[in-house]
Amino acid sequence: MLVATFSSVTRHNVLQAIAEYDERGSEEFLDLYGFEPVLGYALVHEGHSYDSRAVLGVAHRFATGRLATAEEFHGGMQDAVMILRKRGFEVTVPASAPRPVPVKATRTRTPAARTTTTRSTAAREAPAAICPTCLMTLPATGICDDCG
Repeated sequence: MLVATFSSVTRHNVLQAIAEYDERGSEEFLDLYGFEPVLGYALVHEGHSYDSRAVLGVAHRFATGRLATAEEFHGGMQDAVMILRKRGFEVTVPASAPRPVPVKATRTRTPAARTTTTRSTAAREAPAAICPTCLMTLPATGICDDCG
């Protein structure tokens, strides 16, 4: 069984999947890619709700050329939510869902014996280069593996 890794999925890939979702409509999008609706876990973008697992699975296809199926979400919906939130998207979670463990801030001592809290900030991702012919993410060489 394959397990999808989503490290190559960028915000741009998610936006591509959202655009296709809008174009096809919810029912056709889910049917086309073989996803069942996941209730309560909605990706909210510009006032519209989307099935978060299906959008992430199709975004994986835009990033890698291979659709991530529902069976490949090894961490369940919590991992999908975390990935989408790291890409800057809002995802609703049902009240009954387990909450992720909050990350504690690192405390450091300064020479003046004051305690300060440092927080990490999410780095903005640069949009990935896209092949103008097949709309796939280009590798580091900048030359499409499919189109040449």
